[in-house]
Amino acid sequence: MRHIQVIAAALILVASAGPLTAQSGLGVSSAQPFKLGTFEIDGEERVGIVLQDKVVLDLEAANRALERNPAYPRVPMPETMLDLIGQYEYGLKFRLYEIVNDTVAGNRLGASPRPRYIHDVAQVRTLAPIRYPGKMLMTAVNFFSHVGEGSAGAEEQKKQVAARRANRGVPYMFIKPTQGVIIGNGDDIVLPHGRDRIDWEVELGTIIGRAAKYVPASKAAEHIFGYTVILDISDRGGRPPGGFSSGSDWFVGKGHDNFGPMGPWIVPKEFYGDPMKNLRQTLSVGTEKMQDATAGDMIHSLYEVIEYASSIVTLYPGDVIGAGTSGGVGMGTTVRGAQLFLKPGDKIVAVIDGIGTLTMPVVAEPAPAPGTGSYLPAVSSYRK
Repeated sequence: MRHIQVIAAALILVASAGPLTAQSGLGVSSAQPFKLGTFEIDGEERVGIVLQDKVVLDLEAANRALERNPAYPRVPMPETMLDLIGQYEYGLKFRLYEIVNDTVAGNRLGASPRPRYIHDVAQVRTLAPIRYPGKMLMTAVNFFSHVGEGSAGAEEQKKQVAARRANRGVPYMFIKPTQGVIIGNGDDIVLPHGRDRIDWEVELGTIIGRAAKYVPASKAAEHIFGYTVILDISDRGGRPPGGFSSGSDWFVGKGHDNFGPMGPWIVPKEFYGDPMKNLRQTLSVGTEKMQDATAGDMIHSLYEVIEYASSIVTLYPGDVIGAGTSGGVGMGTTVRGAQLFLKPGDKIVAVIDGIGTLTMPVVAEPAPAPGTGSYLPAVSSYRK
């Protein structure tokens, strides 16, 4: 009899403590899809859960509130997005699901007053979601509409596209710097002084979730954490003549400060689906739409790009893979008939459906102090 009484008492305690799903681990699913970002909240950098693209749950504070219910065991929260990404597939995502479920079930989003861990997106500063990836690998000319678009006329471009379809080869990739280059939604894109051929490229950014080396395309999705919007801002001015010269100077073309906008947040892969079916990316400068493409225009699939990248270097959690951009960039002549580059006062709006929007103002850099001559000169000093 005493044994039965102990069991009954334990059941009463569990029932009064909270929902049984708090202990269900792998059985938990999220009541709402969510996104993840990094924000400045009350002057501090915080990781947050984004719901409905409108509100941010301060992850650390929301977890503390959840753990006041004894049905939920204590789970340490990551301090950075890189930490979160590394732990996500090792159980952390289920705690995030529980936080979302508890918030939704308790109608806390609509409460008045709301819990202090809930903030309007408009009232906090949205930072780049990952500060900063170990590496950012970009894919050059991976959309058919981007092949040869700077060539002399539409007929020449058609020939180049046909040749690429006949022989896709392997992806062409390059490394883009991270710290100093990656900026967040709403930050200024600064046009380097004297560099007057600055271009735009919108791309899908894929975030690696599990380490990958020699991963076949058929298994690549298993190593993905989620997706974000990135801009590969590019300097088409090249390098001056003289000295060592061997093809394109990718450091000049891609490596300036502020040339890697990212965000506004990350969508975990379970809430986005297959990008090779769902991807649509667009970019406008001011009121003019410049780029509009879907995955059907891609030369190498995202999964083939990951296979190729991982055959060269190990991909680690938090690394970012740019899938390439489509036709409509500023240097292209086949879309608008003439080249068009960014100028101070422009505003870029880049959208990937189902992920989010980057809105980036463009400003000019003040003239720097004179150097010794071993600095990147103005384009006008060697090009007309």
